[in-house]
Amino acid sequence: MSLLSFATFGISGSSSKHIMKIESFGVTDVGCKREKNEDSFLVNDELQLYVVADGMGGHVGGECASRLAVKTVEEVIEKLNADPDATLQEGYDIKPGDYKGWLNYAFSMASSRIFDKAAEDNTLHGMGTTTVALFFRNNRIFVANVGDSRAYRIRTNKIEQLTTDHSLVAEQIRAGILKPKEAKEHRFKNIITRSVGFQEGVEVDIEARGIKGNDVYLLCSDGLYNLVSNEEMLDLVKNNSLKDSCKHLIDIANARGGDDNISVILVRVDSLDDNLEEDEESTMQA
Repeated sequence: MSLLSFATFGISGSSSKHIMKIESFGVTDVGCKREKNEDSFLVNDELQLYVVADGMGGHVGGECASRLAVKTVEEVIEKLNADPDATLQEGYDIKPGDYKGWLNYAFSMASSRIFDKAAEDNTLHGMGTTTVALFFRNNRIFVANVGDSRAYRIRTNKIEQLTTDHSLVAEQIRAGILKPKEAKEHRFKNIITRSVGFQEGVEVDIEARGIKGNDVYLLCSDGLYNLVSNEEMLDLVKNNSLKDSCKHLIDIANARGGDDNISVILVRVDSLDDNLEEDEESTMQA
């Protein structure tokens, strides 16, 4: 029996609405040791929006927080995409074409909704979620992140982590207190220092990067990267379809214990919009 039989759910598709063409596949798995899956994910090829969220706050709270984060980010981006002049909550002002502003507003709304939901229900007290999102526009990718779920870029023969972990061990590594090899076995490796919904407001890391044809972007929760190395991710994606790569990555994580929920999304840029010229920001951050 395939290890993917453990509560696995996947979505696939390809976008043809825009000249820039994208192919994607996403899957989430409960793992081998958890009773419930507190991860949530989104594959929306029409919006060219992709999200992974890893909830915290107990079985009920974690699942609720991650689902609400993913749902809210999608709803907000969908609304702004349909009407860029949509009325925003007081205190927010987004200029035309400000896609960083779109994501910041979406994450802020998600944090506010999760916080309010927890305040209404004592069983959800303290819930929150990591959230990482990719949003493609105008031959650029906008990467937004809170917590320790990650985004990677695979280009030619190199894999690069695009996000910075907001976790206790990551901060200690950056401060020179811990070595990277020590982090995976650290007793506090699961403590995050920033989350969506634990507080009403949230600070979001957002950046724009230029993209190239055949780029592959990988989103995942820590249930994957704690058990599968960057080199293994790179090798699998280079030699398999997106769907098979996702399933093989889940298989490996489960074979090594599957001690957490595991979510992974792969997005490949099949072609760019030739009518758009790469702007200066894209070139600088490619």
